[in-house]
Amino acid sequence: MIVWINGAFGAGKTGAANELIDLIPHSTVYDPGVTGAYLRRLLPQKRLADVTDFQDLRMWRRLVVDTAAALLAETPGVLVVPMTLLRQEYRDEIFGGLASRRIPVRHVLLAPEETILRKRIADREKRTEGSAQAEEAGRWAYDHIEPYQEALGWITADALTIDTGALTPYETAERIAEALRTGEAGECGIVQSPEPRAETVASGVLLFDGQDRVLLVDPTYKPGWEFPGGVVEPGEAPAEAGIREVGEELGITLRTTPRLLVVDWEAPRPPAYGGLRFLFDGGRLADSDAARLLLPGSELRGWRFATEAEAASLLPPTRFERLRWALRARERATVLNLEAGVPVGP
Repeated sequence: MIVWINGAFGAGKTGAANELIDLIPHSTVYDPGVTGAYLRRLLPQKRLADVTDFQDLRMWRRLVVDTAAALLAETPGVLVVPMTLLRQEYRDEIFGGLASRRIPVRHVLLAPEETILRKRIADREKRTEGSAQAEEAGRWAYDHIEPYQEALGWITADALTIDTGALTPYETAERIAEALRTGEAGECGIVQSPEPRAETVASGVLLFDGQDRVLLVDPTYKPGWEFPGGVVEPGEAPAEAGIREVGEELGITLRTTPRLLVVDWEAPRPPAYGGLRFLFDGGRLADSDAARLLLPGSELRGWRFATEAEAASLLPPTRFERLRWALRARERATVLNLEAGVPVGP
Protein backbone atom coordinates (compact mmCIF):
# COMPACT_ATOMS: atom_id res chain seq x y z
CA MET A 1 0.00 0.00 0.00
CA ILE A 2 1.06 3.60 -0.63
CA VAL A 3 0.15 6.54 1.57
CA TRP A 4 0.55 9.59 -0.67
CA ILE A 5 0.87 12.79 1.39
CA ASN A 6 -0.04 15.78 -0.75
CA GLY A 7 0.04 19.48 0.06
CA ALA A 8 1.74 22.76 -0.70
CA PHE A 9 5.32 23.54 0.27
CA GLY A 10 5.20 24.28 4.00
CA ALA A 11 2.26 22.00 4.74
CA GLY A 12 4.48 19.62 6.70
CA LYS A 13 4.58 16.63 4.34
CA THR A 14 8.15 15.50 4.92
CA GLY A 15 8.05 15.96 8.68
CA ALA A 16 4.80 14.03 8.96
CA ALA A 17 6.11 11.26 6.68
CA ASN A 18 9.24 10.79 8.81
CA GLU A 19 7.11 10.54 11.96
CA LEU A 20 4.55 8.28 10.30
CA ILE A 21 6.98 5.44 9.57
CA ASP A 22 7.54 5.11 13.35
CA LEU A 23 3.79 4.62 13.82
CA ILE A 24 3.18 2.15 10.99
CA PRO A 25 5.00 -1.19 11.14
CA HIS A 26 6.99 -2.20 8.04
CA SER A 27 6.82 1.24 6.45
CA THR A 28 9.35 3.15 4.33
CA VAL A 29 9.58 6.72 3.05
CA TYR A 30 10.07 7.38 -0.67
CA ASP A 31 10.55 11.00 -1.79
CA PRO A 32 9.95 11.33 -5.58
CA GLY A 33 11.73 14.67 -5.39
CA VAL A 34 14.98 12.70 -5.14
CA THR A 35 14.14 11.05 -8.47
CA GLY A 36 13.53 14.49 -9.94
CA ALA A 37 16.87 15.76 -8.63
CA TYR A 38 18.73 12.87 -10.27
CA LEU A 39 16.98 13.54 -13.57
CA ARG A 40 18.22 17.12 -13.40
CA ARG A 41 21.75 15.72 -13.18
CA LEU A 42 21.29 13.03 -15.83
CA LEU A 43 19.36 14.77 -18.61
CA PRO A 44 20.94 17.19 -21.09
CA GLN A 45 20.35 20.85 -20.29
CA LYS A 46 18.64 21.25 -23.67
CA ARG A 47 15.95 18.77 -22.59
CA LEU A 48 15.58 20.35 -19.16
CA ALA A 49 15.10 23.75 -20.78
CA ASP A 50 11.87 22.45 -22.32
CA VAL A 51 10.17 22.12 -18.91
CA THR A 52 9.70 24.35 -15.87
CA ASP A 53 9.17 21.50 -13.40
CA PHE A 54 10.59 17.97 -13.38
CA GLN A 55 7.03 16.69 -12.91
CA ASP A 56 6.41 17.76 -16.52
CA LEU A 57 8.85 15.04 -17.61
CA ARG A 58 6.93 11.91 -18.52
CA MET A 59 10.10 10.02 -17.61
CA TRP A 60 9.76 11.27 -14.01
CA ARG A 61 6.15 10.12 -13.75
CA ARG A 62 7.05 6.68 -15.11
CA LEU A 63 10.05 6.41 -12.79
CA VAL A 64 7.91 7.30 -9.78
CA VAL A 65 5.63 4.35 -10.54
CA ASP A 66 8.54 2.00 -11.29
CA THR A 67 10.53 3.07 -8.23
CA ALA A 68 7.55 2.79 -5.88
CA ALA A 69 6.76 -0.69 -7.20
CA ALA A 70 10.41 -1.77 -6.88
CA LEU A 71 10.65 -0.48 -3.31
CA LEU A 72 7.50 -2.34 -2.30
CA ALA A 73 8.86 -5.50 -3.92
CA GLU A 74 12.07 -5.20 -1.89
CA THR A 75 10.50 -3.93 1.34
CA PRO A 76 6.86 -5.14 1.46
CA GLY A 77 4.56 -3.13 3.66
CA VAL A 78 3.57 0.52 3.47
CA LEU A 79 5.33 3.11 1.33
CA VAL A 80 4.89 6.69 2.55
CA VAL A 81 5.27 9.21 -0.29
CA PRO A 82 5.41 12.94 0.63
CA MET A 83 4.99 14.73 -2.70
CA THR A 84 3.01 17.69 -4.00
CA LEU A 85 0.76 16.80 -6.95
CA LEU A 86 -1.21 19.75 -8.31
CA ARG A 87 -2.03 18.58 -11.84
CA GLN A 88 -4.91 16.17 -11.96
CA GLU A 89 -3.68 14.47 -15.13
CA TYR A 90 -0.36 13.70 -13.43
CA ARG A 91 -2.18 12.25 -10.43
CA ASP A 92 -4.25 10.14 -12.83
CA GLU A 93 -1.17 8.88 -14.67
CA ILE A 94 0.81 8.00 -11.53
CA PHE A 95 -2.03 6.54 -9.47
CA GLY A 96 -3.33 4.72 -12.55
CA GLY A 97 0.09 3.21 -13.16
CA LEU A 98 0.21 2.04 -9.54
CA ALA A 99 -3.31 0.63 -9.78
CA SER A 100 -2.33 -1.33 -12.88
CA ARG A 101 0.23 -3.08 -10.68
CA ARG A 102 -2.41 -3.72 -8.05
CA ILE A 103 -0.85 -1.25 -5.60
CA PRO A 104 -3.58 0.60 -3.65
CA VAL A 105 -3.07 4.28 -2.88
CA ARG A 106 -4.49 6.21 0.05
CA HIS A 107 -4.37 9.93 -0.67
CA VAL A 108 -4.00 12.44 2.18
CA LEU A 109 -3.89 16.24 1.84
CA LEU A 110 -2.22 18.40 4.50
CA ALA A 111 -3.93 21.78 4.26
CA PRO A 112 -3.06 24.57 6.72
CA GLU A 113 -4.45 28.04 6.09
CA GLU A 114 -2.66 30.14 3.47
CA THR A 115 -1.42 32.62 6.08
CA ILE A 116 0.28 29.77 7.94
CA LEU A 117 1.80 28.45 4.72
CA ARG A 118 3.27 31.86 3.94
CA LYS A 119 4.62 32.23 7.48
CA ARG A 120 6.31 28.81 7.33
CA ILE A 121 7.92 29.66 4.00
CA ALA A 122 9.15 33.00 5.37
CA ASP A 123 10.50 31.36 8.54
CA ARG A 124 12.40 28.82 6.46
CA GLU A 125 13.87 31.60 4.34
CA LYS A 126 15.13 33.33 7.49
CA ARG A 127 16.75 30.12 8.75
CA THR A 128 18.57 29.60 5.46
CA GLU A 129 19.29 33.25 4.63
CA GLY A 130 22.20 33.67 2.25
CA SER A 131 21.75 30.37 0.48
CA ALA A 132 21.04 30.77 -3.24
CA GLN A 133 19.42 27.34 -3.35
CA ALA A 134 17.16 28.23 -0.41
CA GLU A 135 16.16 31.52 -2.07
CA GLU A 136 15.21 29.65 -5.23
CA ALA A 137 13.17 27.15 -3.18
CA GLY A 138 11.41 30.03 -1.45
CA ARG A 139 10.46 31.66 -4.75
CA TRP A 140 9.22 28.29 -6.03
CA ALA A 141 7.11 27.84 -2.90
CA TYR A 142 5.48 31.28 -3.16
CA ASP A 143 4.88 30.85 -6.91
CA HIS A 144 3.06 27.56 -6.30
CA ILE A 145 0.60 28.81 -3.69
CA GLU A 146 -1.85 30.03 -6.34
CA PRO A 147 -1.71 26.79 -8.42
CA TYR A 148 -2.19 24.89 -5.16
CA GLN A 149 -5.32 26.90 -4.33
CA GLU A 150 -6.65 26.31 -7.85
CA ALA A 151 -6.07 22.56 -7.52
CA LEU A 152 -7.88 22.24 -4.19
CA GLY A 153 -11.17 21.46 -5.92
CA TRP A 154 -10.09 18.11 -7.34
CA ILE A 155 -7.63 17.27 -4.55
CA THR A 156 -10.17 17.68 -1.73
CA ALA A 157 -12.66 15.58 -3.69
CA ASP A 158 -10.07 12.80 -3.91
CA ALA A 159 -8.05 12.97 -0.68
CA LEU A 160 -8.67 13.00 3.06
CA THR A 161 -7.99 16.61 4.06
CA ILE A 162 -6.23 17.39 7.34
CA ASP A 163 -5.74 20.96 8.62
CA THR A 164 -2.18 20.93 9.97
CA GLY A 165 -2.11 24.58 11.00
CA ALA A 166 -2.09 23.79 14.73
CA LEU A 167 -0.48 20.34 14.55
CA THR A 168 3.11 19.27 15.11
CA PRO A 169 4.60 16.76 12.63
CA TYR A 170 4.06 13.98 15.17
CA GLU A 171 0.45 14.99 15.78
CA THR A 172 -0.12 15.09 12.01
CA ALA A 173 1.36 11.60 11.69
CA GLU A 174 -0.89 10.36 14.50
CA ARG A 175 -3.92 11.80 12.70
CA ILE A 176 -2.92 10.08 9.44
CA ALA A 177 -2.25 6.77 11.18
CA GLU A 178 -5.65 6.86 12.87
CA ALA A 179 -7.36 7.64 9.56
CA LEU A 180 -5.63 4.64 8.00
CA ARG A 181 -6.67 2.36 10.86
CA THR A 182 -10.33 3.42 10.77
CA GLY A 183 -10.59 3.49 6.98
CA GLU A 184 -11.31 7.23 6.97
CA ALA A 185 -8.43 7.55 4.53
CA GLY A 186 -9.93 5.22 1.94
CA GLU A 187 -8.36 3.70 -1.13
CA CYS A 188 -8.20 6.04 -4.12
CA GLY A 189 -10.74 5.00 -6.75
CA ILE A 190 -8.47 5.39 -9.79
CA VAL A 191 -8.32 2.14 -11.71
CA GLN A 192 -6.44 0.93 -14.75
CA SER A 193 -6.27 -2.29 -16.67
CA PRO A 194 -3.21 -4.40 -15.86
CA GLU A 195 -0.20 -3.59 -17.99
CA PRO A 196 -0.14 -5.89 -21.02
CA ARG A 197 2.54 -8.57 -21.27
CA ALA A 198 2.07 -9.13 -25.01
CA GLU A 199 0.40 -7.53 -28.01
CA THR A 200 -3.20 -6.59 -27.32
CA VAL A 201 -6.37 -6.27 -29.40
CA ALA A 202 -8.63 -3.33 -28.56
CA SER A 203 -11.93 -2.03 -29.94
CA GLY A 204 -13.24 1.53 -29.96
CA VAL A 205 -16.67 2.74 -31.01
CA LEU A 206 -17.39 6.11 -32.59
CA LEU A 207 -20.74 7.60 -31.59
CA PHE A 208 -22.08 10.79 -33.18
CA ASP A 209 -24.60 13.51 -32.39
CA GLY A 210 -26.95 15.20 -34.84
CA GLN A 211 -24.16 17.54 -35.99
CA ASP A 212 -21.84 14.60 -36.76
CA ARG A 213 -19.57 15.45 -33.86
CA VAL A 214 -17.86 12.43 -32.35
CA LEU A 215 -18.20 11.40 -28.71
CA LEU A 216 -14.92 11.42 -26.73
CA VAL A 217 -14.34 10.40 -23.12
CA ASP A 218 -11.70 11.61 -20.64
CA PRO A 219 -10.08 8.67 -18.79
CA THR A 220 -8.90 9.15 -15.22
CA TYR A 221 -6.01 6.72 -15.63
CA LYS A 222 -4.07 8.13 -18.58
CA PRO A 223 -3.45 11.48 -20.26
CA GLY A 224 -5.46 12.58 -23.28
CA TRP A 225 -9.01 11.91 -24.40
CA GLU A 226 -10.12 8.60 -25.89
CA PHE A 227 -12.94 6.84 -27.73
CA PRO A 228 -15.33 4.61 -25.77
CA GLY A 229 -13.86 1.11 -25.89
CA GLY A 230 -11.24 -1.15 -24.43
CA VAL A 231 -9.27 -4.39 -24.66
CA VAL A 232 -10.90 -7.38 -26.36
CA GLU A 233 -11.17 -10.22 -23.85
CA PRO A 234 -10.02 -13.78 -24.69
CA GLY A 235 -12.55 -15.53 -26.92
CA GLU A 236 -14.45 -12.28 -27.59
CA ALA A 237 -15.12 -10.85 -31.06
CA PRO A 238 -13.88 -7.26 -31.59
CA ALA A 239 -17.37 -5.92 -32.39
CA GLU A 240 -18.80 -7.63 -29.30
CA ALA A 241 -16.05 -6.05 -27.21
CA GLY A 242 -17.01 -2.61 -28.53
CA ILE A 243 -20.67 -3.20 -27.67
CA ARG A 244 -19.73 -4.41 -24.17
CA GLU A 245 -17.41 -1.48 -23.49
CA VAL A 246 -20.01 1.10 -24.60
CA GLY A 247 -22.49 -0.48 -22.21
CA GLU A 248 -20.02 -0.59 -19.32
CA GLU A 249 -18.58 2.89 -19.84
CA LEU A 250 -21.63 4.86 -20.93
CA GLY A 251 -24.68 2.82 -19.93
CA ILE A 252 -25.81 2.66 -23.58
CA THR A 253 -26.96 -0.57 -25.24
CA LEU A 254 -26.15 -0.76 -28.95
CA ARG A 255 -29.02 -2.59 -30.68
CA THR A 256 -27.13 -3.47 -33.85
CA THR A 257 -23.58 -4.61 -34.53
CA PRO A 258 -21.44 -1.52 -35.27
CA ARG A 259 -19.83 -1.28 -38.72
CA LEU A 260 -16.05 -1.60 -38.95
CA LEU A 261 -14.25 1.55 -40.14
CA VAL A 262 -10.53 0.93 -39.62
CA VAL A 263 -8.10 -1.72 -38.45
CA ASP A 264 -4.85 -0.17 -37.24
CA TRP A 265 -1.69 -2.04 -36.35
CA GLU A 266 0.04 -0.16 -33.52
CA ALA A 267 3.77 -0.73 -33.43
CA PRO A 268 5.36 -1.84 -30.15
CA ARG A 269 7.12 1.02 -28.38
CA PRO A 270 8.65 -0.24 -25.13
CA PRO A 271 7.29 -0.46 -22.53
CA ALA A 272 4.07 -0.70 -24.63
CA TYR A 273 3.57 -3.87 -26.68
CA GLY A 274 1.27 -2.49 -29.39
CA GLY A 275 -1.20 -4.66 -31.28
CA LEU A 276 -4.38 -4.37 -33.34
CA ARG A 277 -6.84 -1.52 -32.84
CA PHE A 278 -10.36 -1.65 -34.31
CA LEU A 279 -12.63 1.38 -34.70
CA PHE A 280 -16.34 0.85 -35.33
CA ASP A 281 -19.17 3.17 -36.34
CA GLY A 282 -21.79 3.04 -33.58
CA GLY A 283 -24.10 5.50 -35.37
CA ARG A 284 -25.88 8.59 -34.10
CA LEU A 285 -27.01 8.96 -30.52
CA ALA A 286 -30.48 10.36 -29.94
CA ASP A 287 -30.61 13.37 -27.62
CA SER A 288 -32.42 11.23 -25.07
CA ASP A 289 -29.57 8.69 -25.11
CA ALA A 290 -26.95 11.39 -24.66
CA ALA A 291 -28.88 12.77 -21.70
CA ARG A 292 -28.69 9.35 -20.01
CA LEU A 293 -24.93 8.86 -20.33
CA LEU A 294 -23.51 7.33 -17.17
CA LEU A 295 -19.79 7.45 -16.45
CA PRO A 296 -17.96 5.15 -14.04
CA GLY A 297 -16.23 7.74 -11.85
CA SER A 298 -13.24 5.53 -11.22
CA GLU A 299 -12.44 5.26 -14.94
CA LEU A 300 -13.91 8.25 -16.80
CA ARG A 301 -13.85 11.86 -15.69
CA GLY A 302 -16.03 13.36 -18.41
CA TRP A 303 -17.37 13.21 -21.97
CA ARG A 304 -18.05 15.61 -24.82
CA PHE A 305 -18.96 15.73 -28.49
CA ALA A 306 -16.14 17.19 -30.61
CA THR A 307 -15.60 18.21 -34.20
CA GLU A 308 -12.64 16.75 -36.05
CA ALA A 309 -10.71 19.99 -35.52
CA GLU A 310 -11.49 20.00 -31.80
CA ALA A 311 -10.50 16.34 -31.50
CA ALA A 312 -7.05 17.21 -32.88
CA SER A 313 -6.28 19.17 -29.71
CA LEU A 314 -7.83 16.59 -27.35
CA LEU A 315 -6.56 13.25 -28.64
CA PRO A 316 -2.92 12.13 -28.58
CA PRO A 317 -1.49 12.18 -32.14
CA THR A 318 -1.74 8.42 -32.74
CA ARG A 319 -5.40 8.30 -31.70
CA PHE A 320 -6.23 11.37 -33.73
CA GLU A 321 -4.74 9.84 -36.90
CA ARG A 322 -6.85 6.75 -36.27
CA LEU A 323 -9.94 8.94 -35.88
CA ARG A 324 -9.12 11.01 -38.95
CA TRP A 325 -8.95 7.95 -41.20
CA ALA A 326 -12.01 6.41 -39.57
CA LEU A 327 -13.99 9.52 -40.47
CA ARG A 328 -12.75 9.28 -44.07
CA ALA A 329 -13.78 5.60 -44.17
CA ARG A 330 -17.22 6.56 -42.83
CA GLU A 331 -17.64 9.20 -45.53
CA ARG A 332 -16.67 6.71 -48.26
CA ALA A 333 -18.58 3.75 -46.78
CA THR A 334 -15.42 1.65 -46.82
CA VAL A 335 -12.96 -0.03 -44.46
CA LEU A 336 -9.34 1.10 -44.22
CA ASN A 337 -6.32 -0.93 -43.22
CA LEU A 338 -3.77 1.15 -41.28
CA GLU A 339 -0.30 0.54 -39.99
CA ALA A 340 0.74 2.99 -37.28
CA GLY A 341 -2.04 5.32 -38.40
CA VAL A 342 -1.11 5.29 -42.10
CA PRO A 343 -3.32 3.58 -44.75
CA VAL A 344 -1.69 0.62 -46.54
CA GLY A 345 -2.81 -1.49 -49.47
CA PRO A 346 -5.04 -0.54 -52.39
